Amino acid sequence: MSIWSLKHPWKTTRVQAMIRELLFSIDNYIRSGGIVMFPLLSISLVMWVLIFNRMLFLRRLNITNISRDKAGEYVKNNQLPPDKYKGVSSALVREFLLIRSRDPELDRFILDETVVRLISSLDSYLGFIKVLAGVAPILGLLGTVTGMMETFEVITLFGTGNAKAMAGGISIALITTQTGLMVSIPGLYMSGFLTKRANNLKYRVAATGIYLQQFL
Repeated sequence: MSIWSLKHPWKTTRVQAMIRELLFSIDNYIRSGGIVMFPLLSISLVMWVLIFNRMLFLRRLNITNISRDKAGEYVKNNQLPPDKYKGVSSALVREFLLIRSRDPELDRFILDETVVRLISSLDSYLGFIKVLAGVAPILGLLGTVTGMMETFEVITLFGTGNAKAMAGGISIALITTQTGLMVSIPGLYMSGFLTKRANNLKYRVAATGIYLQQFL
């Protein structure tokens, strides 16, 4: 037991109770949404893992970068940029210098291929993130249909007098719709945000590639 918990036992107990209450509410929310909640939550988990992966990747290519003039000097001197430079321009120079042939004509093709390969890496997973964000409301709609079918089945068997039985189907319909939108809207926003950052880096790579042609 920590010193803080020994000094403040009532605070520790209160925090634990709040955590238990929160976990119970989450569990109850998931169970109320029915079986469609599990693929929805799986999609959300995969989508956010990919989003954070792309955010870190694009952020690394945005920081500690080198200028075009500096990139031209490294190519002209056939010198690799120091490891402290992790930006997109330094990555282009580093990848090109590792495979250059010292033949100017061939090196132009190698540089173009390096630019294309680096630009392609910027698009990785972005399309998949957008697809996952688009699938989420469709699964939410599936849950809506499932909930309404369950509600109509209850009405067929018991009529409209059994409000408690009807509430289960209505709960499934509303919760899955809400969850689908909660997954989709942030996912689509982050997809657009990451695509915009990737496009900015693509422009920088292409412009640097054109500038480096004169140093071959």
